[in-house]
Amino acid sequence: MTASSRPLVAVLDYGSGNVHSAVKALVAAGADARLTADRGLVQDAAGLVVPGVGAFAAVAEALRAQRGDELIERRLAGGLPVLGICVGMQVLFAHGVERGVDTEGLGEWPGAVTELDAAVLPHMGWNTVRAGEGSTLFDGIEDERFYFVHSYGAQHWSLDVVRPFREPVLTWCDYGAPFLAAVENGPLSATQFHPEKSGEAGIRLLSNWIGSLPQPR
Repeated sequence: MTASSRPLVAVLDYGSGNVHSAVKALVAAGADARLTADRGLVQDAAGLVVPGVGAFAAVAEALRAQRGDELIERRLAGGLPVLGICVGMQVLFAHGVERGVDTEGLGEWPGAVTELDAAVLPHMGWNTVRAGEGSTLFDGIEDERFYFVHSYGAQHWSLDVVRPFREPVLTWCDYGAPFLAAVENGPLSATQFHPEKSGEAGIRLLSNWIGSLPQPR
């Protein structure tokens, strides 16, 4: 793949950790990936990746401080693809409840992110998922394992979709109880696990997402 044929993917730089490994994984998957806070570049990119590690409240605050919530909303309003990773997925929900503190999320999806119902936390390591029917992200890798590091997750889904809009594709994982491992909802996708830490399976998932992006002209 030539440099000119690689779709431009902006990795939103708002102070989150673990961003450089995400950039490297996206490049390995076939993107022209750039860590950036440039609003014009973020808006014009074929795809936007929103990483996130740590606490829900800290990520939500940092995103808002950089007006990242506005950038995400503007892209989605124009039908432009966005991919959230780990806490970058969690903050897309309406609320996050951590240690009794309820923090407002970005509200792209209804519902709350809450502590996993498991005997041992965090959920750390490799796990299989139950990919939703018709998934683009998991095409050809439905039986692979992916790398998780988290104690909280979205354990319920309550978005009602009215025709002609398509039903979201939901992928679940089990750790103590079921939680959402990934969501594909029009231009907005997200994974609870870390594709950039998931070896070849993670690269293939990112490649599947990159392959769905608008191609360079």
